[in-house]
Amino acid sequence: MIKRINKFLLHKIWGWKIEGHFPKDTPKYLAIGGPHTSNWDFILSIMSRQIQGAKIKFIAKKSLFSFPLGILMRALGGYPVDRRSAKNYVDFIIDTFNSKKEFAIAITPEGTRRKVDRLKTGFFYIATGANIPIVITIFDAGKKTFRIMPPYYLSGDLEKDLDKVASFYRGIQGINPKDGVFF
Repeated sequence: MIKRINKFLLHKIWGWKIEGHFPKDTPKYLAIGGPHTSNWDFILSIMSRQIQGAKIKFIAKKSLFSFPLGILMRALGGYPVDRRSAKNYVDFIIDTFNSKKEFAIAITPEGTRRKVDRLKTGFFYIATGANIPIVITIFDAGKKTFRIMPPYYLSGDLEKDLDKVASFYRGIQGINPKDGVFF
């Protein structure tokens, strides 16, 4: 029922389409989504995930998990983290991947909704540290398309991998256009 409601809202009412699929045959992966310019990105991601039946958790700042919002955040698959401690954040996620047979989690490569000149490096260290692929998702508000790319293993070369991932987002209009085209 929720899947049908999400499909109706996303496709018929809001006019968005989904291109690609979350992998069903990849037991562990890190989904990264951008450009992250609005809280609507979260809603689009949750709806797309539910439409496709993907079991992807998400990371969010700890302050969002206070009562009463915390109940909803956990029910939707949220994991609270203290983003002030980058090392603990990365280690926490790597340890979580290493402790599970199947696990997928989503983060934003920019780490903020504001315009950035460069991606944060957390996704690189998580994916390489846990030896898992990334699945790049793109919120293209200009084309009203939520794109899901096939799983991709990073090379281990930080600068090369950051540039490769950034290339997927270049020229993409986020939901808030003033913040959505970066690099």
